[in-house]
Amino acid sequence: MRIFQHVADIGDLNAALKEAQEVKRDRFQWQHLGKNKTALLIFFNNSLRTRLSTQKAAMNLGMNVIVLDVNQGAWKLETERGVVMDGDKSEHLLEAIPVMASYCDIIGVRSFARFESRKDDYEEAILQQFIKYSGKPVFFMESATVHPLQAFADLITIEEHKPIARPKVVLTWAPHPKALPQAVPNSFAEWMRAADVEFVVTHPEGYDLDPQFVGDARVEYDQMRAFEGADFIYAKNWSCPGVTRPDDYGKVLDDYHTMMDWTVSSRQMAVTNNAAFMHCLPVRRNMIVTDDVIEAPTSLVIPEAANREISAQVVLKRMLEAL
Repeated sequence: MRIFQHVADIGDLNAALKEAQEVKRDRFQWQHLGKNKTALLIFFNNSLRTRLSTQKAAMNLGMNVIVLDVNQGAWKLETERGVVMDGDKSEHLLEAIPVMASYCDIIGVRSFARFESRKDDYEEAILQQFIKYSGKPVFFMESATVHPLQAFADLITIEEHKPIARPKVVLTWAPHPKALPQAVPNSFAEWMRAADVEFVVTHPEGYDLDPQFVGDARVEYDQMRAFEGADFIYAKNWSCPGVTRPDDYGKVLDDYHTMMDWTVSSRQMAVTNNAAFMHCLPVRRNMIVTDDVIEAPTSLVIPEAANREISAQVVLKRMLEAL
């Protein structure tokens, strides 16, 4: 595996889940794979779980790890072609990428949506430049449109806690005061469609996810109806994806104060099948989810976060095996 961006890149999901459990039983048995190999983790944006879990996964495999915060301590990078660089950006990404690649064997990149252009965001211009010009395996640590390490960890968590063979999984929009990208819900939808689950997406009108990710999944605009009989509730905010309202891409369509009935509370959870609650974290309490729901015994947010180490290690292991 040289690129990790979509669910198809991981191959057979059942095999990947079995491998995840094998890794979880003994995280250190493949250290020979990473000996004298270096992972370079490049962050254009803030991170807690992705940074820590991916560093830990690489070290479990015996790798050296270099972490670069592009906006702290590095030269400011220009990412566009044809720009007269007479401003505050001293180095172009096209020179920086091959230089960075010369110091490592595998590259992970985190770069969020800018919300300046839907076309640019959904074409993944920055990540695609790393793929094209680095000559090294590249994995996405959250991009403008996807967060596959999170979605893989989510699937591992569901597999570990599912009460029935084919559980009902609901992805629900929830209010937030800021415009957030669609990367997490996009990947979650993509991975759930590939998994053996009954998958439902619920959100207010205008927040329809891109068809390339949501596909033919059931979309329900009535949140309470969507929650009925659910085994897992995955809450996440996202801004307007611009599918049905192109001019509103990246915007919050309504004042969040008027949308607080979408906050996941005991009211909604009461109609589920004693559903487990999931969220990628960080989470704004009493906006996305109420205290009582996230603190309930059925909350999986901590095991879910812990599984980020496992998903990252499976991906890095497979990349090392392909070198």
